[in-house]
Amino acid sequence: MVDPADLDAVGRQLGREPRGVLEISYRCPNGEPAVVKTAPKLPDGTPFPTLYYLTHPVLTAAASRLESSGLMADMTDRLRRDPELAEAYRAAHESFLAERDAIEPLGTTFSGGGMPDRVKCLHVVIAHALAKGRGVNPFGDEALAILAPEPAMAGILVPEEWL
Repeated sequence: MVDPADLDAVGRQLGREPRGVLEISYRCPNGEPAVVKTAPKLPDGTPFPTLYYLTHPVLTAAASRLESSGLMADMTDRLRRDPELAEAYRAAHESFLAERDAIEPLGTTFSGGGMPDRVKCLHVVIAHALAKGRGVNPFGDEALAILAPEPAMAGILVPEEWL
């Protein structure tokens, strides 16, 4: 059961009522929710394969800014050229699927963020990295390392964790 105060905070962050929240998976150092873990099926039965969802508006804006910079295309290109990186990203995908399927199988091999073949959504890979910690999603780690030193991240990320 998620604390109703946390659900209210997430609702304010999203500008709508949150749906299917199972837990707060990452909190800013000041205690604010920043990533939620969402049920594989929403309360109305709609499949929702994105297990981790970025909610903090500063983080979502930063992820959008990185996406518009062309970073995803660069990451995808490197994924095709670096077998070790590709294997680490595939492991992140498999971990994501196993965790989601342990809650409720959706019967699909789609995880999120483009895993394992491309980088399609930095919001998802950043949320995954924040929820699971450094070393699980290489592109989430990389994006967080880019963002961590930014002044806007003060109070949201602990830079030392991502540098």
